[in-house]
Amino acid sequence: MMLSHRVGRVCHVLVLVLCLSAAEDFDWAANNHDSFYYGTFPNGFSWGAGSSAYQTEGAWDKDGKGLSIWDVFTHKKGKTFLNDTGDSSCEGYYKFKVTILLNLSHYRFSISWPRIMSTNQKGVKYYSALIDELLEHNITPIVTLYHWDLPQVLQEKYGGWQNISMINYFNDFANLCFERYGDRVKYWITFNNPWSAAVEGYETGEHAPGLKLRGTGAYRAAHHIIKAHAKVWHTYDTQWRNKQRGMVGISLSGDWGEPVDITNQKDIEAAERYVQFYIGWFATPIFHGDYPQVMKDFIGRKSAQQGLGTSRLPTFSSQEKSYIKGTSDFLGVGHFTTRYITQKSFPFNRGSTYFSDRDVAELVDPRWPDPGSEWLYSVPWGFRRLLNFIKTQYGNPMIFITENGVSEKMMCTELCDDWRIQYYKGYINEMLKAIRDGVNVKGYTAWSLLDKFEWDEGYSERFGLYYVDFRNKNKPRYPKASVQFYKRIKSNGFPNQREVENWKTKATETCSTSNQLLAADPLTSHMEMVTEVVVPTVCTLCILISAVFLMFLLRKRN
Repeated sequence: MMLSHRVGRVCHVLVLVLCLSAAEDFDWAANNHDSFYYGTFPNGFSWGAGSSAYQTEGAWDKDGKGLSIWDVFTHKKGKTFLNDTGDSSCEGYYKFKVTILLNLSHYRFSISWPRIMSTNQKGVKYYSALIDELLEHNITPIVTLYHWDLPQVLQEKYGGWQNISMINYFNDFANLCFERYGDRVKYWITFNNPWSAAVEGYETGEHAPGLKLRGTGAYRAAHHIIKAHAKVWHTYDTQWRNKQRGMVGISLSGDWGEPVDITNQKDIEAAERYVQFYIGWFATPIFHGDYPQVMKDFIGRKSAQQGLGTSRLPTFSSQEKSYIKGTSDFLGVGHFTTRYITQKSFPFNRGSTYFSDRDVAELVDPRWPDPGSEWLYSVPWGFRRLLNFIKTQYGNPMIFITENGVSEKMMCTELCDDWRIQYYKGYINEMLKAIRDGVNVKGYTAWSLLDKFEWDEGYSERFGLYYVDFRNKNKPRYPKASVQFYKRIKSNGFPNQREVENWKTKATETCSTSNQLLAADPLTSHMEMVTEVVVPTVCTLCILISAVFLMFLLRKRN
């Protein structure tokens, strides 16, 4: 749907009246989303990059690692693009020293739960070595405890996050991590993007474990995840905080939503409802003790229309509300894109799902750049709006941007990734504007350091600052132009127009060297094949021929 700039500008003003009326220091009416703000970031602002265990480590069955739900899911035919798996991926288990390439302030990674189950010593030592390597290079580790790779045994025995018993099992796992690594790790993230784990894992079945429990599965999984997060926070608070002096938070992902029709109050309400059903689903209980009222109202009403005695959205007891409220020392925010939102009613008699419960429809402007993933359009101005929404809704918490980046989906290799440079430039600048608005953002994590396994999309999409040649068994890395551009931004922000334009010129000049290296790679791969396949084969044939010839001579003598 083509939307005029005029409609868009007025639309932005009205959604602020609804969602951000308390943000007096955020002048929405004066905000031109096409403008660029030249300025620098506060002293001590932390710059980093991120990854996750299943997406990068490989070594899926090595050194005593147990099966995860993603190991099992990807080994079933038809679950991922071209039936790709993370069996080897980037070989990060063997090549973890690549994390120092960018001279980062921090590096975000996740610990594979099944890799250290039953205190598997080789798995435990791997993460200890990674942490030590980071600290040796003055890189702060930010560790995610759960990035979707649940041990398969817990899925088979209990039904995974559908079962309340996961709360205690997850707490035991977290406690082990605090015990082994807490002397060196000061930033812990309990869950990464629980929205996706709940909705795509237990509602649509697009992700592991692949269940389609429509209308109930996502809500039940989320309910247990929220309570598991709270329990882990309390465990750290009572047992480890005084000794280790660290912090525990959660990383929530969310798109921004803007109303399509600025004259329609229902569309304005739908835009806020979209955000509340997304990031508010998890943030509101953690910061305020209960689900957003709009979720309780809509899901409760639709449940009643279905003839159900209780809402499909679970409820927290008074004691649980108090226990959950305030269980986040910081909030991790993952953000990639924005949608225009309009009111759309879904009849209850057609079956209820998480998506139909919201009564919204999502639209995009076809002029928005969309270089890679079909869901990811580049809309930088939505980032600032989301951050101001969080500031207003949740009392301006300490924020770390834990995921922000853009993919490409190309058949051919392109290291001169101008679209990624433009994406980072636009989104990071909107984050800088949000900091100027008073949003308490302390750090930014580019997503991601490396090209990696992209879940159900396999290796068809690339988010990395570094290109990984997955055809080569050694998985060599090559810097894209965006590497140099990001290095410049994280030095000081955006000092002036001339300097920023000069960064881009110099960044794209680095592509030729990287392209030459990558172009030589097929020859290297060919030589490896000659060395590893042809030579052994020829040697084996020679031995066999010699043996036959020797037998012939022996027979002739006899």
